[in-house]
Amino acid sequence: MHNQPSHPEVAALLARSHRLGADRTFTNFAGGNTSAKAAATDPVTGESTELLWTKGSGGDLGTLEESGLAVLRLDRLRGLVNVYPGPEREDEMVAAFDYCRWGLGGAAPSIDTAMHGLVTAAHVDHLHAESGLAFATAADGEALTRQCFGDRVLWVPWRRPGFQLGLDIAALHDANPQAIGLILGGHGITAWGATAAECEAHSVEIITTARDFLAAHGKPEPFGPHLPQHLPLPEPERQALAAQLLPVVRGLVSGTRPQAAHFSDDPVVLDFLARAELPRLAALGTSCPDHFLRTKVKPLILDRSPAEPLEALIARLRELHADYRAEYEAYYARHATPDSPPMRGADPAIVLLPGIGMISLGGDRATARVSGEYYLNAINAMRGAESVSTYAPIPEAEKFRVEYWSLEEAKLRRAPAPAAFTGRVALLLGIDGTLADEVTPALEADGATVVAAADAVFPAALAAGGLDVVVLGAEAPSVAAEEAINFLTAQGIGGDLVIVTGGSGHDPARPALLARADELRTHGIRVNHVYAAGAPFRGDEQRAATVARAVIGLTGGELTGTTGVSLPVFPTVGSAASGKRGHNPPRPRTTHRKLAALRDEVLQANLAIPRHGLAKLTWGNVSGIDRDEGIFLIKPSGIAYTDLTADLLVAVDLSGHVVAGELNPSVDTATHACLYQAFPSISGITHTHSTYAVAFAQARSDIPVLGTTHADVFNGPVPCSVPLTAAQCAEGYEWNTGQALVDALARAGADPEEMPAALACAHGPFTWAASPAESVQRTVVLETLAEMAAHTLRLNPSVPEPAAWLLDRHYRRKHGATAYYGNRPAGAGESARVGP
Repeated sequence: MHNQPSHPEVAALLARSHRLGADRTFTNFAGGNTSAKAAATDPVTGESTELLWTKGSGGDLGTLEESGLAVLRLDRLRGLVNVYPGPEREDEMVAAFDYCRWGLGGAAPSIDTAMHGLVTAAHVDHLHAESGLAFATAADGEALTRQCFGDRVLWVPWRRPGFQLGLDIAALHDANPQAIGLILGGHGITAWGATAAECEAHSVEIITTARDFLAAHGKPEPFGPHLPQHLPLPEPERQALAAQLLPVVRGLVSGTRPQAAHFSDDPVVLDFLARAELPRLAALGTSCPDHFLRTKVKPLILDRSPAEPLEALIARLRELHADYRAEYEAYYARHATPDSPPMRGADPAIVLLPGIGMISLGGDRATARVSGEYYLNAINAMRGAESVSTYAPIPEAEKFRVEYWSLEEAKLRRAPAPAAFTGRVALLLGIDGTLADEVTPALEADGATVVAAADAVFPAALAAGGLDVVVLGAEAPSVAAEEAINFLTAQGIGGDLVIVTGGSGHDPARPALLARADELRTHGIRVNHVYAAGAPFRGDEQRAATVARAVIGLTGGELTGTTGVSLPVFPTVGSAASGKRGHNPPRPRTTHRKLAALRDEVLQANLAIPRHGLAKLTWGNVSGIDRDEGIFLIKPSGIAYTDLTADLLVAVDLSGHVVAGELNPSVDTATHACLYQAFPSISGITHTHSTYAVAFAQARSDIPVLGTTHADVFNGPVPCSVPLTAAQCAEGYEWNTGQALVDALARAGADPEEMPAALACAHGPFTWAASPAESVQRTVVLETLAEMAAHTLRLNPSVPEPAAWLLDRHYRRKHGATAYYGNRPAGAGESARVGP
């Protein structure tokens, strides 16, 4: 569980950042920054000191934590004005920020720190909002800003971020007390306010006012008419063609280092690719520094109809890629100076396929996906600018100055070295159960993206963004194996096929695919066989872990030059080993007696859900944990309560691995696991979709404390989590839901025992307690309180919260050392409380 923020203004700053960062039309992942200024006590002198807290370099607003803030003394930061050597030595100022830092730790200050510190307003937001970027990148953006906002929002011409830009903005702020913020030419928006709420309101006002202006004044087809030959193919054809082109694209751009790929056929992308103005606008490239740092200065466009033969499309892609590299090298040569960092690669980061979609690329899967999100944001900014003016991004020379800025180079050097499998995709084909449970984390621990499929290779590879390692089970269809070989061959960057079989003998026949090892070696594809002697894998973790280590050794360890071998492994050899790269050793098993007792307890708690009217159909789930064994039981996915029996419950460990049960566990299992790990004192969790609690979750609202009935169980408002980001939904959605609940309590400064519930934003309530049955009781109370609160707010929307002393008294008479609620044997001399 995260610590409570160290200062009230930090708590307000984080909450504001999360709300702003949750909307990707407001700012991109890891884009923009926010700040707050307030006084704190100097631990050395005891005197009050003015500090600046601002998002550090590279952080994300939507998931920002206090550790991601840079903290600086304002007097020292503002004192840098006296030593500022001028724009020609701008880069020196970032190093000077280190001499202004407060205490130990904290994030590295961003390049925008001067803007936040020199503006005298207590709170400042800088965002890359789509509507703001439309004004910022319009040819007559200054006039449009004046027309839309009057003197309430100012205009600043393009200037590379830094100390001078901070000075310029501070001067405008001081000279224009009526202004709430400004548009930064080619860059984004900045807003300010005296309080966190006022600053956030001003940011939202600028963004929504700009959005409304564009809607009212923009022309209907700013990208021109549709070109019939570039209209989107039907989805099945689109996906199938993308699956054939993605390996080609990925292979082309992975010549110097492996690149992960991400495919998007978002309607916004498809519409842009079908329009007549695509070539002109795409050639102009993106404008916002955060955009072209991730998307390169411009994309590669396949200038052919998707109806052409596949071979012709592939041939044209190869030509265009060669042209793109030559043009990028020329761009670097035009602008590089003797002090410029070396060229980082001439391959595109965005490939546009009219009628099909967009392939974005990056060093790992998350980076590739985020690059695509940035280009989508850029498309929307282009649309806005073209609807009321002409899209006019910053000049090419300025883009180069940012792309090859020494400060950006330093940021890249600070990044940790990638793991051995970073950027690589592993497909488990016909591998499931215990073996999959061991192989998957072993590969993921080294940075791989792992996906599984029963037979269809191309859809899985498209979703994962490529293919590098294929682990084939004995039951994998031969057709699927051929598809995997075809995909790896199309990429042209090699890969691994590892066939895994098991049996009772020690001298297995060589799988037929091994006979093709020499043939496939010419394509850089290695084929090897891991043979695990013994019984079937189901439930045999020790054997499966041994196989997992063999797979790692053949694909990323000391044997990467090996092909065409059968490698026998025996669990009795080296069985005491704990596993490679932090992989967990075999798990202890819950005894039958303890598991049976827990099963009955969890079953009865689940059956109480429909009895109390807390769920319809199969919705909801209850779990209970045996803390000694680290295993919890949970309702299986999609099973009706009327059909639920004790033997159908699924046993899961805290890593999410099924250790007993034939059915799939609830889809919310990872959320339960996250809560059990975060709150060691709890032993039961209930999740429902009850009407009134869900209504508050969908309203993104805490359940407020409106009376003493609430305070009998919950010590404060029941918090609602912030919305998950697109990245959090794509990577570990259920786990991140649990983490969002943990974070919600942290932001509220709540103890999980005194606040045994939280609302998952737009989802529903989770409650917890010392037992499954008690967690259900708390869900009953929570739903009743939510209903009471909803009715109360209808009668009086501005009803105040009762006095804190009254709420505390009601909570303490039931909870803690001074509790006296209920009946228990009276001690000597004990009497009823009848007075103060």
